[in-house]
Amino acid sequence: MRLTVRPQSLRVRLILAAAGATLAALALFGIATVVLVRHELRGSLDGALRQRAEQVAQLAVSAPGVLNNPGALESPVSGRQIVVEVIDAHGRIVARSLTLGARLLPQDRLARTAIASGATGFENVDLDDRLFRLYAAPIALSGPAGGGAVLVASDTTDIARTTDHLGFVVVLIGAGVALVAALLAAVLTRRGLLPLRRLADAAGEIERTADVSRRLPERAAPDEIGQLTGVLNRMLASLEAARAGERRFLADASHELRTPVTTLLGNVEFAVRHGADSEVLEELQRDARRLARLVDDLLVLERAGESAVLDVPVDVAAVADEVVRAHEGDHSRVVCGLLDAAVVRGDAGEISRALENLVENALVHGPARGRVTVSVARSDDRVLVTVADEGAGPSSEHRERLFERFWRGPGASARPGSGLGLSIVAAIAQRHGGVVRVDGSRFTLDLPALRVE
Repeated sequence: MRLTVRPQSLRVRLILAAAGATLAALALFGIATVVLVRHELRGSLDGALRQRAEQVAQLAVSAPGVLNNPGALESPVSGRQIVVEVIDAHGRIVARSLTLGARLLPQDRLARTAIASGATGFENVDLDDRLFRLYAAPIALSGPAGGGAVLVASDTTDIARTTDHLGFVVVLIGAGVALVAALLAAVLTRRGLLPLRRLADAAGEIERTADVSRRLPERAAPDEIGQLTGVLNRMLASLEAARAGERRFLADASHELRTPVTTLLGNVEFAVRHGADSEVLEELQRDARRLARLVDDLLVLERAGESAVLDVPVDVAAVADEVVRAHEGDHSRVVCGLLDAAVVRGDAGEISRALENLVENALVHGPARGRVTVSVARSDDRVLVTVADEGAGPSSEHRERLFERFWRGPGASARPGSGLGLSIVAAIAQRHGGVVRVDGSRFTLDLPALRVE
């Protein structure tokens, strides 16, 4: 059976993180405290043992007879009961504390080293299932115990009990502090995440109603949540504008398609009823070409909005020359200007379509017998493709709407076109990383140049 782990909420994760961090910090602090206290207690005990051993060693040299007096070796040092055992150079016991009773301090490596080389040292020994700290010191070569050693020891049960009690207290305090930290984290995260919860509720309501005109509640504080709210509201505004543009595009496309389709259907019905003569067939062909051109323009606009990588070198001068040659039958109205060698990265077909649209726009809106000049120039890292007619160009109040889809200027209803030509040019320019500029009757396609070695 496979267990499914439910993802924890952000609030739970923050509370657990706060409690875990507090516990980890207190654990490190507790361990350091216990180790430090144990070290200090051990250091104090070692100092008392060393002091007592020095006293007994001096007494064994100066007044050895005192060692056997009752209670001479029982005096405590620093408030601790220390047991003493004095041995000679052969390991025989010369004197010992009465509190030892029948127990004997071990005469092992530590005692033998003190007798043989005069070295001192500490070790832990077990006496009657109790842990003792043992210290051995040599005795000078004088008196009955001369050349022997002094063994002093003290019970360390109290140190272990103290450190254990301290550890328990630290654990208890740590658990309490971690609980308090978790409660504080719960309260603070509840207050801190309340704006996010409101933001999520408002976003859920927008999702439920699918109304992108609504906005998320703004925050007065310029914090991260306020910045997120601003970004989301701007995203909603962009979606609203995109949806409005799609609706407007569909409405305009439907309106533009309705006219040729209606005309086409009317001519077909006339042909069915009265027969098809040459005039009706020519009208049908004209309507079909207009409809095909409109559909083709819509497809070009759709492709221009794609994000495919354009990585093919295109000789713009050659493309411009081909476009001019395609209009050689227009009484030589379309001519070539200066064609500098220029290469861009992109799609030759799309660039040709943009130039063709600019040329057709100049032929339609320029003077009836005026010339249209196509030129290509290289300026630093830019390629400038200019199409200019001999007219005055669009008025200043109409320039902002020139590249809108299906927009046509005043008096353009009697002229051919659907209002998509310049919008296709702008879309192709944007897809190639460039722009379209208008200066009077000069339309310039500004594209980034491709450096060719």
